[in-house]
Amino acid sequence: MARVLVTEKIAEAGLDRLRGLGHDVDVVLGPSPEDLLDVVRGADALIIRSATTVTAEVLRAGEDLKVVGRAGVGLDNVDVDTATKRGVMVVNAPQSNVLSAAEHTVALLLALARNIPQAHAALVQGRWERSRWEGIELSDKVLGVVGLGRIGKLVAQRASAFGMRLVAYDPYLSPDRARQLNVELMELDELVAVADFLTLHVAKTPETIGLVGEELLARAKPGLRVINVARGGIVDEAALAAAIRSGHVGGAAIDVFAAEPTTESPLFGLDEVVVTPHLGASTREAQDKAGDTIAEQVALALAGEFVPFAVNVSAGEASETVRPFLGLAERLGELFSGLCEGVTPVLEVEYQGKLAEADTRILTLSVLKGLFGGSTEEPVSYVNAPQIAEERGVEVRETSLSAAQDFVNLITLRGAGHAIAGTLGGVDGKPRIVNVDGHTVEIPPADHMLVVRNDDRPGMIGLVGQTLGEAGVNIADMHLGRSADGSAAMMVLATGAAVPGDVVERLKAAAGIDSVNAVNRPGA
Repeated sequence: MARVLVTEKIAEAGLDRLRGLGHDVDVVLGPSPEDLLDVVRGADALIIRSATTVTAEVLRAGEDLKVVGRAGVGLDNVDVDTATKRGVMVVNAPQSNVLSAAEHTVALLLALARNIPQAHAALVQGRWERSRWEGIELSDKVLGVVGLGRIGKLVAQRASAFGMRLVAYDPYLSPDRARQLNVELMELDELVAVADFLTLHVAKTPETIGLVGEELLARAKPGLRVINVARGGIVDEAALAAAIRSGHVGGAAIDVFAAEPTTESPLFGLDEVVVTPHLGASTREAQDKAGDTIAEQVALALAGEFVPFAVNVSAGEASETVRPFLGLAERLGELFSGLCEGVTPVLEVEYQGKLAEADTRILTLSVLKGLFGGSTEEPVSYVNAPQIAEERGVEVRETSLSAAQDFVNLITLRGAGHAIAGTLGGVDGKPRIVNVDGHTVEIPPADHMLVVRNDDRPGMIGLVGQTLGEAGVNIADMHLGRSADGSAAMMVLATGAAVPGDVVERLKAAAGIDSVNAVNRPGA
């Protein structure tokens, strides 16, 4: 029998499941951070929602913890890295609110099209304003979907039933998969220029913060209506409010905000805007599913059985040979995603040296975890990564070569005309990137990196350095590489912060520069 500490309200059916298995369910709702340090002592499992923050200090206090369960999707309130280092499994309920979020999106879509909240408010205040709140039909309108993950796909399916034309921006979705969904893929600028409604279903990353801002809205089709049930901060609320006041944007329906909880936003005073207080997952069914799912996952973890929704993995599940390479494999996936700037129909993962003689399946899962980590609104785990690859139409091919050439062990990723290879080097076994697109380099992976391909001629290093310096971007590390025939050169730089998009564009436009890829670690 294990002690399961529950600090937030969970569906009773889930708790009964744990009790039925003989576990001691200790419900202590809403403890303060100080009290949590006391009540977590002696607990084998901790179940939370979004209000409880599981810090490194909490994990140290809960020295008997085997699993932390988050009854929901996001894990911003759990120190997953510390949990992993301490051997504590972290599990969540990634599919519990998918349907609810999709349905709320459709509800806002309809409310926005027909001005339902505004008309209701006027009528109950004694005003019959039938002509003022005239709406529009959804049939034959263009719905632009940004992000075709599970929620985006459900929204697209439901919008199709209204007779809407579906267009989407998702660089991680293959054209074949888009055709199966009856969705036309296009670039974001092209999408906003043709869409009547824009709905967002992407993760909150450095690249997506402020995605819908002044510049994008200026390029939008006049009268565009914006819907956000994804994450606060993806929409620049001030820029959206200004675009609505100017008449260029027709309206918005917003469920999530940059700061929550909030009772102030530049959007709140506009008649064309519908707002809700982060209700995307607030249905009885979603809450019940989350509680039931997390109870099941915690029970499996306590029993030492396979846990489908584990977002981290015990190092003990990998062999002594493979274990040190888990972090490198995930970083290679993250870097490769940035190189490709989207989907690759075929991902080749090659292992050379001693690694080729080991069971490398968990390394391939780590690669996929890194590859998709910044492209989906749900956390990517070792278990759901293959499913996400299948949904995105990515074929994974794994090969092994026991005979290594330049390194004792080497992991290489190839696809979409790009390749990246890495190994562990030095006495401390630190990760090293040793080849990028056929150019030999040697540089540790960093949170923010820039890959520049240029003509092999004097002045190119100075050009890049001066451009970054003028933009206030510090170069932390740099390595130069040449192609095999010596006709082209490459600079791989580690920077102190993400390189702004306009600086990347400035470099791309410079004479002698062939291409520039900014590769940023999700969440960094």
